[in-house]
Amino acid sequence: METAERFRAAVENGELAALDDLFTEDIRLYSPVTFTPFEGRPMVLGLFGVLLRTFEDFRYTGHFEGTAETSADGEEAPSEILLFRATVDGKQIHGIDMLQFDEAGRIKEFTVMVRPQSAVHTLGQAVLAGLAADGLTPGAAVAP
Repeated sequence: METAERFRAAVENGELAALDDLFTEDIRLYSPVTFTPFEGRPMVLGLFGVLLRTFEDFRYTGHFEGTAETSADGEEAPSEILLFRATVDGKQIHGIDMLQFDEAGRIKEFTVMVRPQSAVHTLGQAVLAGLAADGLTPGAAVAP
């Protein structure tokens, strides 16, 4: 099973431990609610722990494969976009997860886009509260 398929299955099944070996040690996750990325496997796994508790009725609804320039080195890397829908505190969310892979097929860069703006705000509040409750500091300024 390819990395994106394993990632999708782990998220849809709420299996946090299954994500560990899918990420590079220095993974960067670009969030719609912070200016700077979440960096490093421990922080990103902590964030996913919060997300798995926060999203209701989370499901992937499609995918696209290709390549994209990474922000880290500007080189083209194999990429996959997963479309999703979910609910957070009664707000319907539509979004995409863009996964970019290293040479070994692990996820090295992860970008999340979410709409509508009211859902971004609700998601941001829920995630930051979850990170605080878990004793994790995002190390990033939250967008207003």
